[in-house]
Amino acid sequence: MADFFSDLSDILFLDIETASVAASLNELEPRVQEEWIKKCKSFKPEEDSSTAELFFQKAGIYAEFGKVICIGVGYFVYNPEHDRLQYRTKSYAETDEHDTLWAFRQLLEKKNWVLCAHNGKEFDFPYLCRRMLVNRIPLPNALQLAGKKPWEIRHLDTLELWKFGDHKHYTRLELLAAIFDIPSSKDDIDGSQVNATYYLENDLDSIRKYCLRDVDVTARLYLAFQGLPSDLEIEVINLDEEATNP
Repeated sequence: MADFFSDLSDILFLDIETASVAASLNELEPRVQEEWIKKCKSFKPEEDSSTAELFFQKAGIYAEFGKVICIGVGYFVYNPEHDRLQYRTKSYAETDEHDTLWAFRQLLEKKNWVLCAHNGKEFDFPYLCRRMLVNRIPLPNALQLAGKKPWEIRHLDTLELWKFGDHKHYTRLELLAAIFDIPSSKDDIDGSQVNATYYLENDLDSIRKYCLRDVDVTARLYLAFQGLPSDLEIEVINLDEEATNP
């Protein structure tokens, strides 16, 4: 078990929160506005909202029309002398997306991390790569896929682990949290409310907390997948709180 906890410390659990790249469609460059209008044609016919309404509702999902507003991370530290497992968590959410991504990149360069997220291979990892390139930030090795063989890519995905090869199957993180008896991350807001919380309420702090709760659920889900008990004693340290309370 000590060896497992030691290897566990190499995994960086993460989650990102995204928003539309601007508060409204008319704030975009005309060329990008035209591309969004074309994008809207691919949506289901029953979606009768205007292109401007759809932009506010959906643009954050697409890296070409959205941006990263928060990155939450968490990792475990094992103390073999005291046989104690510690979980440390931190968020990155600067006013400027470039600064958020750059700070996260610096973390990735500190260690040869294994990255883990729920649906990370389909959403979080490619979204981060695309937004880093848009912001002219060189990709760190952990997100550099070009030229690598599949087994050289150090990415884990709790959704993929749960699929067991069933490519048609999608399971929400919240459902897995429920069946594994892991506390919910959806106490205050959920993903559909992030854009409004960010632009209309200007409440980035609530988004930070929501993001970190999703990271916590992902980390605990990964432990559950290893057969560890739900009541495993873990010391939690929020590095955001330590930074504000020296």
